[in-house]
Amino acid sequence: MFFLKNPSFSYFKLLPILCVSLLSACAVGPDFKQPEAPKTSSYTEGPVVKKLATAPGVPGGTDQEFVEGADIEAQWWELYKSPELDALIKKALEQNPNLGAADAALRASQENVNAQIGGQYFPAIGLGAGASRQLQPSAIYGLPYGSDTYNLYNTSVNVSYKLDVFGGARRAVEGARAQAEVAQFQLEGAYLSLTANVVTNAVREAALRAQMSATEEILKAQTNLAEVTEKQLVIGTVSKVDVTSQRTLVSNSQVDLLNYERNLAFTRNQLAVLVGEVPGNADIAHFDLSKLHLPEKLPLSVPSSLVRQRPDVRAAEAQLKAQNAFVGVATANLLPQFNITGSIGSAALTSAALFGPNSALWSIGGGILQPLFQGGQLLAQRRGALANYEQAAFQYQATVLNAFQEVANALRALETGAQALKAASDAERYAYETLDLVQKQYKLGTASYLAVLYYQNQYQQAKVKSVAAQATRFSDTAALFAALGGGWWNRVGPAFKPKDIANKDQNETSGNN
Repeated sequence: MFFLKNPSFSYFKLLPILCVSLLSACAVGPDFKQPEAPKTSSYTEGPVVKKLATAPGVPGGTDQEFVEGADIEAQWWELYKSPELDALIKKALEQNPNLGAADAALRASQENVNAQIGGQYFPAIGLGAGASRQLQPSAIYGLPYGSDTYNLYNTSVNVSYKLDVFGGARRAVEGARAQAEVAQFQLEGAYLSLTANVVTNAVREAALRAQMSATEEILKAQTNLAEVTEKQLVIGTVSKVDVTSQRTLVSNSQVDLLNYERNLAFTRNQLAVLVGEVPGNADIAHFDLSKLHLPEKLPLSVPSSLVRQRPDVRAAEAQLKAQNAFVGVATANLLPQFNITGSIGSAALTSAALFGPNSALWSIGGGILQPLFQGGQLLAQRRGALANYEQAAFQYQATVLNAFQEVANALRALETGAQALKAASDAERYAYETLDLVQKQYKLGTASYLAVLYYQNQYQQAKVKSVAAQATRFSDTAALFAALGGGWWNRVGPAFKPKDIANKDQNETSGNN
């Protein structure tokens, strides 16, 4: 922690650090410490209700309750009990290109770890061979005149190794491993985002169909009433204004219906893209709110475990770990560098004598380099590494705060959404009963046309709001599962199974380079 807390570190402090490091052979720079979870026992400002309000008889109106401390199933979307939804998510997990890209990024970062281990921990060994024809005057070596032109053949095995006295190599490998962790949790985040998006878009598709159905029903009633009103105009019992007003209502409902059709098309296109297909070729199932099951038991993780469950928080923590390691690398670069080199080979004037007893040559050496002046480059790099670590620390804090905010929002959304559905369901029922009575009175001549017009509009709004409230219950439930991390830690198998899409000419070459 000395280096992290003392950005004024200079070369004048190298001597005691050097002595301590040589004795302990430890890695310089700060050792990473996992950040503590926020010390809180609740996600929301007030208490969370255990059981949510119900609206019997309508989709999304069944009982729901929170189960504190319960674990989250890996395939949480199966709680909706929709085979069509399960099949759609399975296809998305196999074909979504964003998920595939995240998986490829993970594999690349894992190979970078292997490259760092090979380059930092092991000696570099190379085999060389050469042949040349040269002209050099023999007189410059004090030799009698002879042939100045000759051939030279040589072979050698060269070895070089950098001693990791101060742990710079270990910190570099530590940073590479942490960056691989970042990629791993970014893949888990892409997995969680994909599954949640498929669920919410499927719910939206079902809601739009229900709203279309409701609007079509209302439009049919409005059209029938418009025809009745036109007949009454002929016999003089209503005015022209009554007819045009009703026709206006019919036209407005037709506009609403077209908007629902457009949004439905957009949603189905989005679902097609999520499963990795073009909209024209995708075979997307039709969803129905009445066929979706609302999960009754909602797991509610304890707040202290949220930072271990959320992929975005884990990725931010891994990024913090990587930047911490890079501070150690930058610190080690300020200290002496120890190198060992060696070579063994042969040289001869003819190829036949190349491996003869008098052609052998070898060398071994060691070196130490203490940087003294490089224009402030190394110190600036270390200060930059410290600033990057500080940035990662703030980003981690922001990610944790956002995670708790999303859970708190999801909990309040579920509570108010349940209450809203109950109210919207009651409003729809009362509006329908009122409209039915007023329409009967109007046909008998005991109610005015304006009353019919008013209650038609009231029922239309109540019906659409009720359907929207039903869909909200399903989507808010999915939002809670996603906000709590989605249960990826309970999944068996990888997040994505990559397919071989590389060109055959790009096959890996053999060897251990």
